[in-house]
Amino acid sequence: MTRSLLMTACLLAAVPVLAQAGGAPTRDPTKTEVWKPVPATVATPPGGAPSDAIVLFDGKDVSAWEAEQGGRVPWSVADGALTVVPGSKGIRTRQRFCDIQLHVEWRSPTAAQGFEGQNRGNSGIFLQDLYELQVLDSYNNPTYANGQAASLYKQAIPLVNASRAPGEWQAYDVIWKAPRFSPGGGLLSPARITVLHNGVLVQDDTVLSGKTEYIGAPSYAPHGCAPISLQEHDSSVSYRNIWVREL
Repeated sequence: MTRSLLMTACLLAAVPVLAQAGGAPTRDPTKTEVWKPVPATVATPPGGAPSDAIVLFDGKDVSAWEAEQGGRVPWSVADGALTVVPGSKGIRTRQRFCDIQLHVEWRSPTAAQGFEGQNRGNSGIFLQDLYELQVLDSYNNPTYANGQAASLYKQAIPLVNASRAPGEWQAYDVIWKAPRFSPGGGLLSPARITVLHNGVLVQDDTVLSGKTEYIGAPSYAPHGCAPISLQEHDSSVSYRNIWVREL
């Protein structure tokens, strides 16, 4: 008997064993049907936030946000977009989050002549106020790979560059798992992130080594749930259709 025929015979012989429950053979399909718990129904309107989402920006209302030091949001709102005012500093959500699904749409300004690398459309989305998912105009714009769009800044290079041209709207869909710490402050499990950039997988359950650092290696310090922050980095990046689901 050939190896392939032998393997087929073994698989066929195993079928009756797999069909047994409690030692007794059964052909009743209802024995493997599970009816409870019933998943909650979530409406998913085209182009809109799921019905169980927290809408952070709908094109007009910025009440979910504040300046990074507290107070009124210093960015401009026009034509359904929330746009960075260079020199005004960043903003953060009033609500704190841990594990989330996050949807953010963003747009880099049309590139000005002479601006390149990190000086083109630079901003960032900080999960729990500490871990940066980079926003950058990475369309025909070389820079260090762990600093381009969809990188975990200075930590994780995206699997591919899915960037659209400046002036076009782009989207990040993020699954964020917050780090866990012991009562004594030790790290029990690191932060993990999955990101789709314009529908393309660019971070696949990536494990972070710690909070974002501009200089030096990342590291962890114990913390709890924290705001989502949007960075001001001297560029008029725009945001729209921002929503989050707590997981």
